[in-house]
Formats: sequence, C-alpha cells, structure tokens
Amino acid sequence: MATLAINPRHLPDHQAAPAQAREPADPVHLHVDGNFSDLDDAAIMLELRAGNMAAFNFLLQKYRKPIIHFMFRMVRNQAVAEELAQEVFLRVYRSRETYRAEARFSTWLYRIATNLGVNRARDTKQERSVSTIYLDETDAETGTTPDLADSTPDVEASLVRQERMNAIREVVLSLPERQRMAVLMHKYEEMDYKQIGDVLKLSESATKSLLFRAYQTLREKLKDFI
Repeated sequence: MATLAINPRHLPDHQAAPAQAREPADPVHLHVDGNFSDLDDAAIMLELRAGNMAAFNFLLQKYRKPIIHFMFRMVRNQAVAEELAQEVFLRVYRSRETYRAEARFSTWLYRIATNLGVNRARDTKQERSVSTIYLDETDAETGTTPDLADSTPDVEASLVRQERMNAIREVVLSLPERQRMAVLMHKYEEMDYKQIGDVLKLSESATKSLLFRAYQTLREKLKDFI
C-alpha cells in the first residue's frame, strides 16, 4: 500500500524557525530531539501545540497507515483513501493551537477521519458504489480474517466463498450509516465501546445497543452463510 507523505514546509502557517522560537500556550518541556517514548499521544499533541514539529512527524508516522487503511475500507479507492488521510492530518495540524487533551488522541483522530469519510460519501452521492466493505477478507495489518473463511483451494469452495463475500457486502452496505461506521471501528480497528461512542458522540450504552442491532441484522440476514 502506498505511503502518505506530508512535507512540513507545505503545511499552513509553517515556519522553519526552531521549536523554541514559538511561545507555548502552556508550559511544556519540548522533546526537540524527537524522542517521545516517555509520552502518550495526547502529550505529544500538546508538544505540537507548543511548536515542536517533531511531534507532528511522530504522530504522522505512527497513524499514517492505520488511517489510510481505515479510509480505504470506507471508500474502497486507494487514491481517494490517501487523499482523505492527508486531509485528516492537515486538520490535525490546523487544530494544533486549539487542541485540548480531553479525550484519547486516537479517539479525536478517528472522529476527524469518520466525519471526512461520511461527508465524502454524501458529497459524491456514491456511498453504495464505493463503500464496499469486506468483512470476510484478510486484514492487511493482522493477516487474519474476521469471519470464518473457507480457504479450500478448489473451484466449488471458491465459488461458495465468493457468494458469501457478496452477501456480506450487500448486507453491510444496507446497514444504517452509524451502524456501518460502528461495525468498521469495532471489527477492524478493534476500538472498544467507549472509544466508538466518543467518535460517534454516543454514550457507551447507546454504542453497545447500536452494535447489537447491527450484528443482529448481520446474523439474521447472513444465517445461511455462517
């Protein structure tokens, strides 16, 4: 999968001055050497807010591939996924001065990504044609298949597996928008109920209910395939 690269000099309002030249919004000990091993993501983002560009580079490298994969599962188009991922990180950079560590950084990041993906689907009016979701394919990161997959290398097994994948795809695409996004985050990103709820701005109990309804629909409509 292609990589995402953002030249810091192309970022809005970026200056080549050293990190110490900008007055931090709050007192922060800047790790100008780029060693953030002792910090969590929120603290690293606060370093960026204080003017340390090494912090942005660290977060970009850490989350670049996961965000591209997440966007690709939403739009099923590599070029569009990379474009949206770049926009996600540009928004992270633009929001640096107003960032508040009130939630996990990853939750905030995936909220940006989710909103962009949903808006893209609405704007292009191609949600059903490009948001193909393969719950039965091997995950690029883990190498595992979320659902039971028949890997028997004969023609009959291949046809059965293809039929099953098509059925799963149609049912997932028919889910209401929030259910579909919740399944994506829960199934592929391994996010817990609280994280998904924070992204979708739902309570933990409402998130559990949302996923329960989604999986209940999937089980009912796919009972002949699982």
